Amino acid sequence: MSLVQKGQVLRGLELSALPTDLQVPVTGVLDDCLCDVDSIDNFNTFKIFPKIKKLQERDYFRYYKVNLKRPCPFWAEDGHCSIKDCHVEPCPESKIPVGIKAGSSNKYLKVANNTRELEDCEQASKLGAINSTLSNQSREAFIDWARYDDSQDHFCELDDERSPAAQYVDLLLNPERYTGYKGSSAWRVWNSIYEENCFKPRSVYRPLNPLAPSRGEDDGESFYTWLEGLCLEKRVFYKLISGLHASINLHLCANYLLEETWGKPTWGPNMKEFKRRFDPVETKGEGPRRLKNLYFLYLIELRALSKVAPYFERSIVDLYTGNVKEDADTKTLLLNIFQDTKSFPMHFDEKSMFAGDKKGAKSLKEEFRLHFKNISRIMDCVGCDKCRLWGKLQTQGLGTALKILFSEKEIQKLPENSPSKGFQLTRQEIVALLNAFGSCGKRGPLFIAVRGPLTIAASLVAEHSLQTRRLSSCGSRAQLLRGMWDLPRPGLEPAFYKYKRVTEFQSLITTQ
Repeated sequence: MSLVQKGQVLRGLELSALPTDLQVPVTGVLDDCLCDVDSIDNFNTFKIFPKIKKLQERDYFRYYKVNLKRPCPFWAEDGHCSIKDCHVEPCPESKIPVGIKAGSSNKYLKVANNTRELEDCEQASKLGAINSTLSNQSREAFIDWARYDDSQDHFCELDDERSPAAQYVDLLLNPERYTGYKGSSAWRVWNSIYEENCFKPRSVYRPLNPLAPSRGEDDGESFYTWLEGLCLEKRVFYKLISGLHASINLHLCANYLLEETWGKPTWGPNMKEFKRRFDPVETKGEGPRRLKNLYFLYLIELRALSKVAPYFERSIVDLYTGNVKEDADTKTLLLNIFQDTKSFPMHFDEKSMFAGDKKGAKSLKEEFRLHFKNISRIMDCVGCDKCRLWGKLQTQGLGTALKILFSEKEIQKLPENSPSKGFQLTRQEIVALLNAFGSCGKRGPLFIAVRGPLTIAASLVAEHSLQTRRLSSCGSRAQLLRGMWDLPRPGLEPAFYKYKRVTEFQSLITTQ
């Protein structure tokens, strides 16, 4: 039973759009693992998310290089969205830290900034020694093939960071939110992802795409009956895509373009849109399942962070930006996060996947990888630049997590003081992984909120309202609001800490 009973509305929140009877039951143990929803909630809220948020503000993780001009490889795109809020503002060259700007895509040390170019030259030299008659074009082709061999463990198609079309974007200045991009273009993207890349028996005619206008007769529980009949790997694939979709939708609902007056946009929560996508009645019972799939996505990315820790614990990895002190602090914070992820007691067991007949398991793993890689290419078909930016980042982050989970042997063999050819992460992958995980964890407070009015105070909805409508008049109380969901104070259990914080919050807002 919630500490704040159903039907009560917290005074001072000014959330008139919030229906007091909205309840989306997201509880219990997740399918295909032994972890429960409440354990993830507590772990994320009180241990991980505050640190991840700080990490995302560091220079190494806030600047993401991306090519938003790559053409759609599957169909003729109608053109980019003309809505101004779809626009992404690239970062001026002068704002990029020198260490990031000068570094190559898969190096982290100052001394290694030009290693990629030297490797290319050495590779070309070796090829030329074999056949001095090779043309420059042929040598480039051989080098590209060598790089292709190195990318066989990739679950995503990475942007070429050396392309003139690739630009640095400040993620803090280009937040993920609803921009007005919708209609046939957005539907086509998700339809292609679900219907052409998720696994399902040919005998099933029900659309996987939740945006599809009709479910036909094969609706409701029958859908999950055949889903449970699929092998673990194919169920995991569907849940990850569904969780990714839910993650994106939750953030759009929490930061929605409500109105625009005299050229000034007003952003805020749109609970009507939230109900349309997640309410059990309006979604015929599927809303809570979608939210559970988001928990599953979080669990997979959490597991990847715990597994990749040895890669970053090596002295050779510096997360170099050129600012020696900040670089050291950033790595210390990152390693601290890794230690926290290792302490989580109910990780997903990735060894249960691709564990049968070796030949069949290898074939299925490759099919799994190629399907996901195809989805990463579909992100270049998104018509809204801001949606494309965050779609590419989140997809690449999840793809990097999958790459980590299935590279355990290579990670265990990493040399301490030299680069490894068996397992590498580009800076692009590192930035995407941590920001995707942070983005996924940020959804937590929003969908925890709809399980009961109590935790509305912890939600993105409340956070937005507080930041934009209350802080300016709070005076000395502003610090309490900003620190509402910091780490728990020593000696306080999470449940009591939650109660104490919300009690403070209620006391504060009722005095305004």
